[in-house]
Amino acid sequence: MNPVIYPCFDPATWGPSLDAAVDAVQRGAVVVLPTDTVYGVGADAFQPTAVAAVLAAKGRGRQMPPPVLIPDVRTVDGLARDVPAPARALMEQLWPGALTVIVHAQPSLAWDLGETHGTVALRQPDHGAALALLRRTGPLAVTSANLTGQPAATTAEGARDQLGDAVAVYLDGGDSPLGTASTIVDATDPAGLRVVRDGGVPRARLIEIAGADAFAPEPPAEGESAG
Repeated sequence: MNPVIYPCFDPATWGPSLDAAVDAVQRGAVVVLPTDTVYGVGADAFQPTAVAAVLAAKGRGRQMPPPVLIPDVRTVDGLARDVPAPARALMEQLWPGALTVIVHAQPSLAWDLGETHGTVALRQPDHGAALALLRRTGPLAVTSANLTGQPAATTAEGARDQLGDAVAVYLDGGDSPLGTASTIVDATDPAGLRVVRDGGVPRARLIEIAGADAFAPEPPAEGESAG
């Protein structure tokens, strides 16, 4: 039997749908939620068995830990340490939005996202339903709603077709506005910021905000000398 898809279009009527999702998150189950980029599949970032269930739903191992979605830029300092000023500038100007920033995680946090090597990838999505859910649940470990190797879902039905009953609650917010994944910037390298995935925010916009000097030098292309 296909899991129920809960409508989540209108803030005036989405209360019962969010209630169902919050209940699922609190009991350690997996949910699918709309975001501004693509649909996400996620769970409570602080329940290791729930995070493991997210990875299992995707057919993904611990070597690919999920990013963490947060409700507000002010949440960053509770989860991360030593955030470089240029990375903070990107967060403050581009969040909520299609930017994920990899930072050093607070070592005291009682979570297990997989093999993170002491880092965490954070994002504040620009989607009303996602933010309303996050304000009630706190940080969620969320990755794109698809089986590994398949295209990311841009509708709730598309997510259900791939993930089926591995997910307890599907929230339907309509078609994903962007339909493309977020840009990922790694802010953990002392040499500077690195763009590790191009996505919803163009590189030119990143440079405009942080300045070209904030980015680590690009390695020379294969066959070129470093001189």
